[in-house]
Amino acid sequence: MAKQALIEQRPWLLASIAAAIAFYFLRDNPVGEGTWGLLAKGASVGLLAVYAQARVPRGKRGLDGLLLIGALTLAAAGDVAIELDFLVGGAFFTAAHCFAVALYLRNRHARPSPVQKMIGLALLIGTPLVSYILSGQQLQVALYAGFLGAMAAAAWMSHYPRYRVGTGAVLFVVSDWLIFSQLGTFDFAPLPDLLIWPLYFAGQVMIATGIVQCLRGEQPVR
Repeated sequence: MAKQALIEQRPWLLASIAAAIAFYFLRDNPVGEGTWGLLAKGASVGLLAVYAQARVPRGKRGLDGLLLIGALTLAAAGDVAIELDFLVGGAFFTAAHCFAVALYLRNRHARPSPVQKMIGLALLIGTPLVSYILSGQQLQVALYAGFLGAMAAAAWMSHYPRYRVGTGAVLFVVSDWLIFSQLGTFDFAPLPDLLIWPLYFAGQVMIATGIVQCLRGEQPVR
């Protein structure tokens, strides 16, 4: 059953991974800095949205499936837009986080443990606080990071598997922290150049595949 599921997933999921790898290795080359680079970057998460749409039958998709597809589509648009205008890209990602928060709040864990609550609260408060510090005390970054933290906290407090969806959301946060560190005085080189894209994309893959499996009934929810 697992092998058959992997074969069915392969076209769109593997195409997404291939696009992400292509962007990672071409981004500093003339080809990667032009139209082809934008296409590869946008296709990476954009194909995850196609994967989600293809993998979840229409009868099981419902509002949760539409919210997931919407969040991934908006994130893909943000991936492209942020290369052209940082604020526009941030706006797309903010909208994506709103879709994701709505999805997670619809699927809250019925009986979260005290540790789960503490981690959720830490993500909600700590994400914008650390972002503000790393960015050199930029208020617009902290405002955006408020939505980012809400997304991560809601993911962690949802009934979706934390080792997939919750961890994926945390990887998303860490990736953005590395971006914000480049705006301030912190020098984590060469980590931002090496890790921003892999952490972000790995997080999106974990979120997408984890939720899709739950929507298909392949992964039990808690």
